[in-house]
Amino acid sequence: MNYSNKHITFFGFLALLFLQVSPLHAQNIQVLDAEDSTPIDRVLIFNKSKTYTITTDKNGKADISGFAESDVLIFQHLSYQEHSIGKKEINENHIVYLEYNANDIEEVVLTASRSKEDRSRIAEQVEVIGLNKIQELNPQTSADLLGLTPGVKVQKSQFGGGSPVLRGMEANRVLLVIDGVRMNNAIYRKGHIQNSITVSPNLLARTEVLFGPSSIIYGSDALGGVIHYYTKKPKLSKDKAFNSALFSRYSAVNSELSASYTGEYSTEKWASLTAISVSKFGDLKMGENRTHGFDNWGLVPFYSQNSTSYYTENPTENEYTSYQRNTGYSQIDFLQKVLIPLSSNTELSLNLQYSNSTDVPRFDKLNEEQGTKYAEWYYGPQKRFMSAAQLALSPQSKYLDNGTITLAFQDIYESRNERKYGSLTKYFGEENVKVYSLNGDFHVPLSENQKRILSYGFESVYNDVSSTAYAKELLVNNNEITGFNEGNTVQTRYPDGGSSYSTFAVYTNYRFDYNKKGTVNIGARHTSTLLKAKWIDNTYINLPNMEVSLHNAAFSGTIGHVYKPTDTWQISAVLSSGFRSPNIDDIGKIREKRGKVSVPNTRLQPEYAYNAEIGITKYFNNRKTRIGFNTYYMLLQNYIARDYFALNGENEILYNEEMASTIANVNKGNAYIQGATLSAKTALSKNLRARSSITYTKGVAYDDPEPLSSIPPLFGDLNLNYRYKKFRFGADFRFNAKKETSLYNISEGIDNIEETPLLNADAENVADQYYGSPAWQTYGFSTQYKLNQYATFRLRIDNILDTHYKEFASGVSAPGRNFSLSVNTHF
Repeated sequence: MNYSNKHITFFGFLALLFLQVSPLHAQNIQVLDAEDSTPIDRVLIFNKSKTYTITTDKNGKADISGFAESDVLIFQHLSYQEHSIGKKEINENHIVYLEYNANDIEEVVLTASRSKEDRSRIAEQVEVIGLNKIQELNPQTSADLLGLTPGVKVQKSQFGGGSPVLRGMEANRVLLVIDGVRMNNAIYRKGHIQNSITVSPNLLARTEVLFGPSSIIYGSDALGGVIHYYTKKPKLSKDKAFNSALFSRYSAVNSELSASYTGEYSTEKWASLTAISVSKFGDLKMGENRTHGFDNWGLVPFYSQNSTSYYTENPTENEYTSYQRNTGYSQIDFLQKVLIPLSSNTELSLNLQYSNSTDVPRFDKLNEEQGTKYAEWYYGPQKRFMSAAQLALSPQSKYLDNGTITLAFQDIYESRNERKYGSLTKYFGEENVKVYSLNGDFHVPLSENQKRILSYGFESVYNDVSSTAYAKELLVNNNEITGFNEGNTVQTRYPDGGSSYSTFAVYTNYRFDYNKKGTVNIGARHTSTLLKAKWIDNTYINLPNMEVSLHNAAFSGTIGHVYKPTDTWQISAVLSSGFRSPNIDDIGKIREKRGKVSVPNTRLQPEYAYNAEIGITKYFNNRKTRIGFNTYYMLLQNYIARDYFALNGENEILYNEEMASTIANVNKGNAYIQGATLSAKTALSKNLRARSSITYTKGVAYDDPEPLSSIPPLFGDLNLNYRYKKFRFGADFRFNAKKETSLYNISEGIDNIEETPLLNADAENVADQYYGSPAWQTYGFSTQYKLNQYATFRLRIDNILDTHYKEFASGVSAPGRNFSLSVNTHF
């Protein structure tokens, strides 16, 4: 009995000791939403000296025992206001409440200098679309996401695409970047390019748009600006953790079904994130409310039922002409990232991405001549593969405080396939681009308070382009395609002997605060490019030089100044220059469009841009409201445009069994683009936010009577968001002004005036035959309900009035009224 009592006393002592000691080793807290008391995951918790950092788990919990008792803890989350509290002051329930951040006026920008920078130190116009905003917008594709971004327009030749326009520039004059790696390659073309969809919005953590020439940091192609996609990335955790998320969505307007899965495994020594997204889009229904007054514009009277296995001689009558047959497609995207800290100041990130689609019908071609010209016209599967290794360094030495080295490989495959009615000959064209790149971006503060920062870096890119083409004769039995016979020789789109395009650049950038009110940024870059191309077959095209080698080099620079005379005013000014060296597509593409054939011009030279920009920002209501105005003037010198071009003294050639006029990219003289954006962002109350913008653009050539191509009409938007407990409500308004035919560039064909309402087919001038782009406006509504920390439901209604319209220069009508329901789950 005494023995037992001794043991009972001993174990009781141990239990009491455990209860007293365990809080010292595991001090768990929980972070909750102050409004509805739901847990908040991924809250960053750190002390003022930033010597120790942790994040909350999916239940909002974190162990703060690693902090000293005297530490002041700082809680940060994108959707909530920053909160500071002493460790000793945390209440006895071990709960910390965060207030919803209705005022997200100030943002951290990553794109402007390839490192974190306060927006208040950046002179350029920037738009940031964070994860919460992406989820709120709930876009079907990344092109749709860009189209909902202030200051950005998106052209669509088919639903499976999207060509973003920044300040009247698009395609190869706008640089797409993903996770620090440039997506633009040697066959990015002038006109419209549809590659912006080759990353699912479900894989994105944020997107940043930097407007205007950005050649210092990003080099050639960034004349109109930079669109930088940042995909989700894993985070380290002191304790082992596994988090999963599922997303699914249904949209009525095109019977969309999308689903994605994200799984993240975190430890103190390494972390991994795996994400996969699958989307299936059916044929798109256009709006039926024709406020523009044109009863038949955009309707689809006929469509093609032809496929890779089915043959029919004639187009099929479309019973429901508001349904845009042959617009549907499917896409799968995969992302794998691994994060490995090699030391206390070195971190290795491995990044693997793959995007693949089914065949994507080229709707504008299939709908040409009311759907009676082409039996087949589709892009083959669009494939994008990227593998990258990024080494993040922070040695905090005299010559290098922090920086990144990025080694990447990309493999891009695309194809074009077409056949006309009345012909059994089908044409196939395939392109493959392999891109090898190495980037280094480094930063070093020149003063202890980081008021003076020097950035420098390099970029090396090599593009290897192969292009093949062939024709086959269909073998048909009744309506079934049973096989092929070999067809005629076909001209390849790009040099059939192979081509390459390489760049090497170095840059330096100096940013300094000369006092509390002003920041100056000065930068310079030198870029050198080398293009090689070889043609072998001369059946259709016989060039003066069948093998070319072109070398170009140029300096570009920028001077930016941000001045804050008071706490409520900010004035910025930018002087910058940029250049774009012709790529393989510019000098060597051969293709037909509407009776014109583009032919190579091996004498093409670089185009240059000189930009002056002023921005004024006014803050109100204790900086809860921001009104901004940006205006710019960009001078284009030696600019590249399409024009009629004599090849070997001839202005016509026989191409694909038809005579066609020859055109080419040529250098012209001077032109200018000017414009302005007025924007406002405000927190009207604790839970109510509003945002609006309006953008104007004008482009004029000094040496040509026609306006410049790709200049959108006046456009803008207004968004309201309200939060009430577990609900969020949103309303939006978007509008476009009319674009008159006098503002269209007819000769290049990029503005696609043929896609506007037809007025008089017999008029002598093309501009008199068409109405131009009609004005339009749409309304939308969204609501979100957060059931608990594990499930969130969203409902969106877009184009509530079911308005029919087309985006400027687009070949496909915009979606009609759309009901979209999505569910996010975390576990």
